[in-house]
Amino acid sequence: MSTDSALNPPQAVPLNLADLRIAIDALDVEILTKLNDRAAIARQVGSLKVGQAYRPEREAEVLRRIKSLNDGPLPDEVVVRLFREIMSACLALERPVTVAYLGPKGTFSELAATKHFGEGADTQPTASIDEVYRAVESGAADFGVVPVENSTEGAVGRSLDLMPQTPLKTCGEVVVRIHHHLMSQSVRDMAQIQRVFSHGQSLAQCHEWLNINLPHAERISVSSNAEAARRASVELLSAAVAGEMAAAHYGLAILSSNIEDEPNNTTRFLVLGNYEPKPSGHDKTSLVLSATNRAGAVYEMLTPFAQRGVSMSKFESRPSKVAIWDYLFFVDIEGHQLDANVSEALDEVRKIAGYVKVLGSYPTAVI
Repeated sequence: MSTDSALNPPQAVPLNLADLRIAIDALDVEILTKLNDRAAIARQVGSLKVGQAYRPEREAEVLRRIKSLNDGPLPDEVVVRLFREIMSACLALERPVTVAYLGPKGTFSELAATKHFGEGADTQPTASIDEVYRAVESGAADFGVVPVENSTEGAVGRSLDLMPQTPLKTCGEVVVRIHHHLMSQSVRDMAQIQRVFSHGQSLAQCHEWLNINLPHAERISVSSNAEAARRASVELLSAAVAGEMAAAHYGLAILSSNIEDEPNNTTRFLVLGNYEPKPSGHDKTSLVLSATNRAGAVYEMLTPFAQRGVSMSKFESRPSKVAIWDYLFFVDIEGHQLDANVSEALDEVRKIAGYVKVLGSYPTAVI
């Protein structure tokens, strides 16, 4: 069978199983050849790049294009994830991208890092969100991934509080659908569970389920869901609320799946680095603002965005920790800071606001 006929099978598909297997084998050979051809070209591209090899805007463009071209039967999400891994593997031929995340292994932060950068990345767990920032600032990691908000529990305060202080740029976002599972090493009957370990936000996200199913179990907040799984792996009559990666890493049995109270529970992560992506066509810009202390100052500060048709997708206030009742406002707007309407709006805001920091412009999440 020729390569062309394998890639473009005739309308009358053979029904004989042996013929179908021959057709699949021919396609596999062609796919393998094309993958290595792509890797060879990617390596040549890498040799021509100066500085950062990873370009989030370019990868977002590729993934969006693949998604638009997909006619099935594979779902868009599956196709995009396959190409995400192909690009990750090709990039790793030059040098794996190093990515710091809130550890230990098995956290949703690790899942976010892998989802965004692929399995070819060198992911590095850290002990805290502060350590993620420090790893990238010091050059120990190329990028960092930090959680910033959850659809159920709201903002992750520590991540936001560090953003005005860091020289790092926000250069990407990752959205992860959060599924929590009850897991244990020593218990198979939930009635025997005396303690449940998990991160404080995860306990809050499963509050009603725990009230109904484990009303007498003590709930113990720990630094991460992965740490909860580790504790449950060594302490008798205990369980953890965590994700599948944590269960697999610590060898725990899942007693009940998808126990989160909110069925659409989702966490958004930001990617931090020393790189400023160029416009990709579908971008966001994140800002930190402060308003002068007078009536109508916040309204006046935000008006330039509305006047120029710039949509706002997030507005979050946090204490500035500089003075009592002084606040910073974390804002996400649609578009890139180099887009004409966004650039003009920012110029006007700088004349009005007491403080303006552009955290970064980056492609909106594709997967």
